[in-house]
Amino acid sequence: MQTYYYLLLDILSFSVPFLFSFERKRMHFIQYWKAFFSAILLVGLFFIAWDIYFTYEKVWGFNDEYLIGFRIFNMPLEEYLFFLLIPYASVFIHYSLEYFIPKVILNEGITKWITYILFVVSFSVAVLNYDKIYTVCSFGLFALLMLLQIIYKWKDARRFYLSFIIIYIPFYFVNNALTGNYSENPVVFYDDTENLGIRVGTMPLEDSFYCFTLLYSIVLVFEYFKRKWNYPPAPSRTDEN
Repeated sequence: MQTYYYLLLDILSFSVPFLFSFERKRMHFIQYWKAFFSAILLVGLFFIAWDIYFTYEKVWGFNDEYLIGFRIFNMPLEEYLFFLLIPYASVFIHYSLEYFIPKVILNEGITKWITYILFVVSFSVAVLNYDKIYTVCSFGLFALLMLLQIIYKWKDARRFYLSFIIIYIPFYFVNNALTGNYSENPVVFYDDTENLGIRVGTMPLEDSFYCFTLLYSIVLVFEYFKRKWNYPPAPSRTDEN
């Protein structure tokens, strides 16, 4: 059973949000399957390539005792599934919050200042730790995303900044399950010379910025596809009244 640990974690994290996607009376989120999975796959390809390279460079690695044993480019199948299933579950939370509490949203001024602060902090950390590859890549890519947010002023940030606080709760438990907080040994282990050495539970701090960049990028690409393919506006709970 231990060999299915990572696979079951992927499937269980995905299963409940996926099943609720078919609920017709409210969100009926599955109607966006083409745009949503296209966004996940497009963004995921970049992060999978990054993951393969870091695995090759031994920035991180995977414990075979928690894996079914099937690898592609030296990376386990479970890790590929992670980039399909976990983003689905996480971004579903964002759109669930949009549906159920549509009025909870940041104003433009607060969003702008949060973005500026996040950019300055992340850029500074990346520059000051240029010799740590995971730190410079995770914080650097996050800083680039914040710079693009400053330039393009995407309105999605006004809601996603708040959604990420909620998304972070299950993300924390899933990533801690992978990094050894609830198992005898970690499923994913890291070379701490390539990161800051700061842990949130048992996961490196960098994982949090990596996660935000992955998920917010998917939201932005998903919204682009929705506009391009002329999807109807997303329903909200207020439409029921």
